[in-house]
Formats: sequence, C-alpha cells, structure tokens
Amino acid sequence: MADLGPVAWPPAPIRTERLMLREPEARDRAAFIELLASRRVHTYLGGPRLRDVLEREMLGVPERWPGSFVVDLDGAMIGQILLRRATEHRRPAATGKADLGYLFLPQAWGRGYAAEACAAALDWFDGALPGEPVVLTTQTANDRSMRLAAKLGFTEVERYQAWDAEQWLGQRSPITPSA
Repeated sequence: MADLGPVAWPPAPIRTERLMLREPEARDRAAFIELLASRRVHTYLGGPRLRDVLEREMLGVPERWPGSFVVDLDGAMIGQILLRRATEHRRPAATGKADLGYLFLPQAWGRGYAAEACAAALDWFDGALPGEPVVLTTQTANDRSMRLAAKLGFTEVERYQAWDAEQWLGQRSPITPSA
C-alpha cells in the first residue's frame, strides 16, 4: 500500500460526538499489540499475528504513517482506521484508489464506534482529497463489516475468491464539492 500523496500529515485530531481520531502515540503500543494479536479481530483477516513477535518488533510509536488514525475513547485506544492507496497487488478495480480499513478491539464492538469513526475519517478524506473515490474490501461472511460498508455508502463493485473465502469489494463514490 502506498500513502495518500499530497496530504499534510498528521491532521489535527478529529473529534466526533464520542470519539477522537488522532495520530498513534507510544502509549498505544499495548493496544496495538492486543488488536493485532486478537483471534476475534482477525477472524476474517487471515488470522492474528503472534504476540511475542509483536512484542519484539513493535518499538517506539506503532503504526505511525500517513493514513493511520487511532480511534480514541476517553483517552484510550479502541481501534484503528486506515486510509491508504491500493497498489497493483490488489484487485484492478481498487488499484490507485484510497482503501479504507478498520480494526476495533472486541470490547468496542456493537456500540456504533466503527461507523462513527469511519464516517469521520471519510469526511476528513473528502476535505483533504475532494472528488476521490474510496474502496473497501471485506469477506462476505463478515456480516458486521458488510453492514458497516452499506451504512457508509459503499456499493458492490465485485465479489471474488481469495484466501479460501469470498471477498467483497465496494466503492464509495467521491463527494464532489458544491460549486
């Protein structure tokens, strides 16, 4: 995945009714390890990473690069929003477009945090790169992710087989600035 191009990074923290999207900080290391090592989080993502490997490899500030937002609830990380350019290693329909990804700790599931945080990240993206489409990929078996994609305005581009499962690629049409 490539970065977002000519976007000033990091942006000012983005505040929603309940959350803050911000740049990762060193204090988020334990939450990142939990997120990346969680079997529940990675059920539809190819499986978790090994905790001891993450402990050894994750030094300093984790996941700090343009397009990576920590989702913060009351001062604690509960998830991550990712916006990156899809490269040629992805589906042809996605290549070159911004790709939305998200991971949330299981204790944050079912409360609407993912929808709130993703909507805020997409609003930021629309302001930073107006007129650009965004894609999202998930397994069709991931009911929660499929519902979230629909709620965020993504529509199906294609379904395909990969990693021994049916995948869904959706696109959100660009928001065009009003004249």
